[in-house]
Amino acid sequence: MSAESGAADVSPTVTTHHDAAAPGAGIGGRAGSHVPAAAPSSAQPMPLPAATGVPRRGRSGTTHRLFASELALIFRRRRNLAGLGVLAVVPIIIAVAVKVSSGGPRGADFFADIAGNGMFVALAALTVEMPLFLPLAVAAIAGDSVAGEANVGSLRFLLTAPVGRSRLLAVKYAAVAVFSLSATLLVAVVGAIVGLALFPGSRMTMLSGQQVSLLDGLGRTGLAVVYLSIGFAALGAIGLFISTLTEQPIGAMIAIVLLNVGMFIADAIPQLSWLAPWLLTHWWTSFADLFRTPILWDNVARGTITALVYLAIGYACAWARFGSKDVTS
Repeated sequence: MSAESGAADVSPTVTTHHDAAAPGAGIGGRAGSHVPAAAPSSAQPMPLPAATGVPRRGRSGTTHRLFASELALIFRRRRNLAGLGVLAVVPIIIAVAVKVSSGGPRGADFFADIAGNGMFVALAALTVEMPLFLPLAVAAIAGDSVAGEANVGSLRFLLTAPVGRSRLLAVKYAAVAVFSLSATLLVAVVGAIVGLALFPGSRMTMLSGQQVSLLDGLGRTGLAVVYLSIGFAALGAIGLFISTLTEQPIGAMIAIVLLNVGMFIADAIPQLSWLAPWLLTHWWTSFADLFRTPILWDNVARGTITALVYLAIGYACAWARFGSKDVTS
């Protein structure tokens, strides 16, 4: 009789503590003094979603800060500002030279039309700076993007940030692409402002002979800036890949410029005409087709596709190389 009554007394006690432990575990793991009651709280997975959400927001914020820092580094560095200054001086020289020239207009079509409309100063400046000056500016930024960090020993420190190599490379290339657009836009804007200040700004005569409004001409100039920027961004992607191969930014920059000049030379050799359509630089002059009426979109489309293919290949090679690179500095 005593054994049975003892068993009856213990059974309600265990059941009561077990039932009380379930709500206790749900509000922070507090339960009775029995060990079995603590098991539900230790196995509770509820805090995990909140814990995984914080690092994602942190990684996104780190990427944005890294991108802003990269842009600030590019546009605050004195040598880059000096390079942008040189780019901006060229359209001023063109406009002043045409204004003070006593002879008739001579040279390319854009130069011949400057006296009739100042907007052509921007187009003439883009034509002059397209073969060397603008590619040189992009090469300086792209060549320094990875090789420069490795040269000063800061690349290893950057990889300690919670962004990963792929995201760091994407930030580097995004900054190169932004600079490509900014440099091209700077040349066009300065050329347009100086040209309209020194020459008439009425209707623009297209290369095909028809006239369009000044607003239409501004829109076509904007399309030309975007088109050329895509080509320079493709060159920047190739430069990014070259930058991952060395720790000497000057060497990377020289290699990019030589590649650019080599493509122009190959494009000018008649015996290599079969190679011309495959060259990135071959299609850059097609921005002139935007200033015909109607616009000749065929070459512009082919040039854009070619630039995007070069961009994809260059960035893919940079990603493959940077992802497997042994960073020691």
